[in-house]
Amino acid sequence: MHREQISRLAHADHPIAAPLDDDSVRRLLERAVPRDGARVLDLGCGGGEWLLRALTAYPGLRAEGVDVSAGSLERAREAARVRGVQERLVLHHEDARDFAASHAFDLVISVGATHAFGGLPATLAAARGHLAPGGRVLIGDGFWAREPSPEAVGMLGELSDLPTTTDRVVADGWTPVHGHISTREELDDYEWAWTGSLASWALDHPDDPDSAQALATATAHRDGWLRVYRDVFGFVCLVLRPTSGRSGPRTMP
Repeated sequence: MHREQISRLAHADHPIAAPLDDDSVRRLLERAVPRDGARVLDLGCGGGEWLLRALTAYPGLRAEGVDVSAGSLERAREAARVRGVQERLVLHHEDARDFAASHAFDLVISVGATHAFGGLPATLAAARGHLAPGGRVLIGDGFWAREPSPEAVGMLGELSDLPTTTDRVVADGWTPVHGHISTREELDDYEWAWTGSLASWALDHPDDPDSAQALATATAHRDGWLRVYRDVFGFVCLVLRPTSGRSGPRTMP
């Protein structure tokens, strides 16, 4: 069972592939979308759920998504047809790091996809390159809510605490104009959905050759979450605008 298939099954009951509930997603989009009629880009869009919700809420909005997963993009196309927004959505099957558009965007989204760029600094640099004057970025990434163990760092990578993360974003030439820190309920709901959806699929398909691997993956993920990083991992979404007088590519310290 390859990683893409595991992710698809694990997110079956939580299409926003990040620890956010529906109200949080709605509020973030309300703050991030500058106006109806805006152009929106999602770098690492997966199944396109952020774009689908934005298109549904704003009938004049046009959106584009970029992802390396052909299967995820096909599911996004089908969901767009079901919701009646397919005429306003363009999807690109390519590496988001290499994506080049013929026009700029009023909002660039990248939530839970910074790993695709090699971290938060590179993700913001990519977003800046697509941003129209006066545009905004909606970024979502993890942080350490408490001092992590070496095992937690090994699982989730080199993260900073929230003040340091925000300071680095500001030093890079961005001003946060809104944000959301995922609650304990959102974090736990996401992990229960991830592990539960994957485990349920395995139990419902005992004769499938991938069933045992899926159940083992769900079990290992749940164990790592509960024993290693549940009490130290946090997730933040920031709505950012370029700071006046600080445009152009920059590098975080």
